[in-house]
Amino acid sequence: MKSVAILTAAALLAAPTMAQEAAMPSDGEIAQILSDRIGRDQANVGIAVAVIENGETRFVSHGTLTVDGTEPVSEHTIFEAGSITKVFTNLALAQLVNDGKIDLDAPIIEYLPEGFVLPDAPGRAITAFDLATHSASLSGLPPDLLAGGVDNPYSGYGVEGLQAWLADYTLPRPIGEGFEYNNAGTTLLGLAIAHVSGADFNNVISENILAPLDMTETSLQLTGTPLPEAMASGHNSAREPTPNWDFDAFAPAGALLTSSSDLIKFIGAASGQRGSDLTPAINTMLARTKPVEEGTSIGLGWFITTTGQGEIVWHNGMTGGYSSFAGFDRNSGNGVVVLTNMAAQKGVNDIGMHILNPAIPLNEQPKLRTSVEIDPALFDDYVGEYVLAPGAVITVTTQDGKLFAELTGQDAFEIFPESETQFFYKVVDAQITFDVNNGDVKSLILHQNGQNMPALKVVK
Repeated sequence: MKSVAILTAAALLAAPTMAQEAAMPSDGEIAQILSDRIGRDQANVGIAVAVIENGETRFVSHGTLTVDGTEPVSEHTIFEAGSITKVFTNLALAQLVNDGKIDLDAPIIEYLPEGFVLPDAPGRAITAFDLATHSASLSGLPPDLLAGGVDNPYSGYGVEGLQAWLADYTLPRPIGEGFEYNNAGTTLLGLAIAHVSGADFNNVISENILAPLDMTETSLQLTGTPLPEAMASGHNSAREPTPNWDFDAFAPAGALLTSSSDLIKFIGAASGQRGSDLTPAINTMLARTKPVEEGTSIGLGWFITTTGQGEIVWHNGMTGGYSSFAGFDRNSGNGVVVLTNMAAQKGVNDIGMHILNPAIPLNEQPKLRTSVEIDPALFDDYVGEYVLAPGAVITVTTQDGKLFAELTGQDAFEIFPESETQFFYKVVDAQITFDVNNGDVKSLILHQNGQNMPALKVVK
């Protein structure tokens, strides 16, 4: 997710242009990767990996259910899968498309429950294909949802709030013009799927996808439902325990709970290594795509990244305490699942991509940062708006003795002090340094992805 509260680690993956074909790593090699990530790097708590290669499935796990515990994770441990949920939602969409019940190019309003008013443009309405490919020009999330904080942001948020937000929404750009990852769009797809199916969304997924694949350890975590007994505890990027998330209206965007044992069944079906009645719908998901960035496109939910010798089909996810990756090589059909109980700063995308193609390197892991106590009175000097680039503003606010930073189009997240002027995010690998001169704060520097980006303060 680009940010935890929007469920996705969908900052796209750069793959080498001349990756060489190689066998997938052995169980021992995978175990070493996991051991290094958890022990040496202190960059995770528990990781469960499942691999399907040449029709055979194998499992490798390392780490524990809790940061201070001793009970190990396994292929049957349940994790929050975050935005991998979107692939299930889009598979349900593809089933309805194949059944002739939804037209990808018809206005999505035709398939939504009565009461929705959607923004449109002259001669152009938002379609199911726009929503599936994150090109509907929807940006951000309803402010009243974001106001609930990031501990469990989607809990109890119903359809009425989404309706009200969309009724007053102004599109920032023409529909279909560009890619912008958005959870509200997938939520609209889920509402349309349920309405057309005449069934609850949870039942649609359970009966049409989970049951046919015998995914008995997988469910949607809805508001008010208890957690599974085999659930791993979540941790933020500082390895601190975090609350679990649950969902109401936004369940189609991120409510999936699953194990590596179960999710690899789905990947086996998606890659063609396991025969399934879902194959025609899976093919529909990849039949039509749109470009996202150089080397990566998107179909119905799936990202497709070119490696130089073939394509990797994938999705990932992140919630407040978990990271996930699932994908397969389109040529060989080999697939991988990586589930973890930590919202790792760099996710686990690199582990998944490396297992699928060892020529794709593992990421260097960021150091584990710790916060220090400083006088909260200093925070008032930092409050204001800082222009990072045209149309990109970092808004710094304070609440209840805490400091928050919000980038245009994203959510506000707490930043934690390493010193009186240096702060860091726990939800992503990014830091902020405030430029203080004789008591005045005139700018800040955002440190992210190896870049140091200055932003001038314009408003307090």
